[in-house]
Amino acid sequence: MPGKSHKNAVLVLADGSIFHGAVFAGDGEALGEVIFNTGMTGYQEILTDPSYKGQIVVMTSPMIGNTGINPEDMESAGIHLEGFVVREYEDMPSNWRSRQTLRSFLESHGKLGIDEIDTRALTRHIRSAGAMGGIISTRTADTKRLLERVREYPGLVGRDLVSEVTGRFPYVWKNGMPETMRSGKGLSAGRNASRRDGAGSGDAKSPGEKNRALRVVVLDCGVKYSILRNLEKRGCDVLVFPAATSAEEILSLKPDGVLLSNGPGDPAALGYIVETVKRLVGKVPIFGICLGHQLLGQAVGGKTAKLKFGHHGLNQPVYDVKSAKVSITSQNHGFIVLPESLFVVMDDFQQNLNDRTSEALYYPDIAAFSVQYHPEAAPGPHDASFLFDEFVRLMEREGNR
Repeated sequence: MPGKSHKNAVLVLADGSIFHGAVFAGDGEALGEVIFNTGMTGYQEILTDPSYKGQIVVMTSPMIGNTGINPEDMESAGIHLEGFVVREYEDMPSNWRSRQTLRSFLESHGKLGIDEIDTRALTRHIRSAGAMGGIISTRTADTKRLLERVREYPGLVGRDLVSEVTGRFPYVWKNGMPETMRSGKGLSAGRNASRRDGAGSGDAKSPGEKNRALRVVVLDCGVKYSILRNLEKRGCDVLVFPAATSAEEILSLKPDGVLLSNGPGDPAALGYIVETVKRLVGKVPIFGICLGHQLLGQAVGGKTAKLKFGHHGLNQPVYDVKSAKVSITSQNHGFIVLPESLFVVMDDFQQNLNDRTSEALYYPDIAAFSVQYHPEAAPGPHDASFLFDEFVRLMEREGNR
């Protein structure tokens, strides 16, 4: 196969299981939690999704690489997962949008990709034993040494991985890309008052104009670009801030709404962000996605727990009890909110039909809602995109009070 190395590779799991394969990209070793993704498409979005930080991703679709890589499908500026495992790598993409191969993309970001792994057997093992630490190596066949290394791996529980993927500086999302932001003081000054005070957006519209753009502050816990694209598509002014930004700084910008983004790791380790969300609840409309859902759940008194092997794929069915509607959703998470732990009663309820876990929170009295799945990821393909419209309507409704 053109461009493919025939160098051997090995994957060793924390329970001692060993899977042999070959290298198709990179060289070295990669350590992380081994999980599987059932998506048949979208591997570029998976690679660039910051939520995969700390994980080695196994694709269940047997052939990966045949659509190449293009600049339009990036979900962040880089690759965040630790290693990539496939059954068969295709080094000759057939896609008019392709600009480079998957191999060259991985290697340009210093990431390791291996194939010729029995991904069906590996997936069945993870489903039975649960997600666990693992190590990929192209440099040694000493599996005993590799097993010792992987058993020292701390796992994801209790780890704050958001601090490793969040942006260092705030920025404006405009015309489909990030732009350097003026200081928070300058932004606040450019907006004379909040929507609740009937003010305009400053430069482009006069004070009191009803159709001005809604200002959304996105708390970046590892946000995907598609979330920002969906907000901009609906005419919102999108300001993206690092995860450690205080509630006071966010409120000083007089936003119409706050979006709590997706991100990696254990939500229970993010107490500093939960405290921020607590200070925002009831003061501004809130929409949480994935990790953002878990942050909102904790802010209203709930607890989170780790799933056995998580939900990672494009085909998770979610049942809405109130509407009796089933949506096909895209999901990527290893932790959930425990509904029985919530002190605030929800107005609505959604559950995953595969394992009956909770999928949404909705609190109209405090203008806050969240979903465990990804409405921006085009599952169904449009089953859940209406949630961005719901967020816009919520901001408009609250702004007119």
